[in-house]
Amino acid sequence: MAALRAAKQALRRDVKQRVAALSEQEKQRQSKVVSQKLFKHPIYASCDRIAVFLSMHDEVRTEEILQDLFARGKTCFIPRYQSQGSHMDMLRLHSMQDMETLPLTSWNIKQPSDEDLTREEALATGGLDLILMPGLGFDHSGNRLGRGKGFYDSYLERCSSHARGKPYTVALAFKEQLCQEIPVDDNDVLIDEVLYEDLE
Repeated sequence: MAALRAAKQALRRDVKQRVAALSEQEKQRQSKVVSQKLFKHPIYASCDRIAVFLSMHDEVRTEEILQDLFARGKTCFIPRYQSQGSHMDMLRLHSMQDMETLPLTSWNIKQPSDEDLTREEALATGGLDLILMPGLGFDHSGNRLGRGKGFYDSYLERCSSHARGKPYTVALAFKEQLCQEIPVDDNDVLIDEVLYEDLE
């Protein structure tokens, strides 16, 4: 276990350095490419209930995706992470204006406050069709390197016991986040697909 943890830590450092070397313009450019790929994706087109992360500075930008979700009339959910432990809920977001009013966490991510008890939680109602996943690194086998908190792995476990079953999972990545191979253990949940700028 210690060896696996050390390997993951080393890989996290490596990927963070590669992403940190990208200019803001390059991050925006790749984010646009990834967003356009998603918009053309048949699964995205057919899904209604979609969870999407609000991006941090080292992640694919998701503002354009949020705008598209609302424009298409899809039902949008965003994460609320609990700072203690690895619990996360996916809560309903109603509009871009709604997002603007959300408070910032200590991680500099917007999310509904803990006192906000009015929002629909995805698993308490109809479940999810699709989760757009963040992460630090990904490989071509669908392995994902997270930030080590286990939020998404434990959430996907909860999804598995929902009547609707596990949603389709798509990671959004800069091509610098692609790795040869990511070391994983039994708690790491495979993702279905990674979208990034490949030179097809």
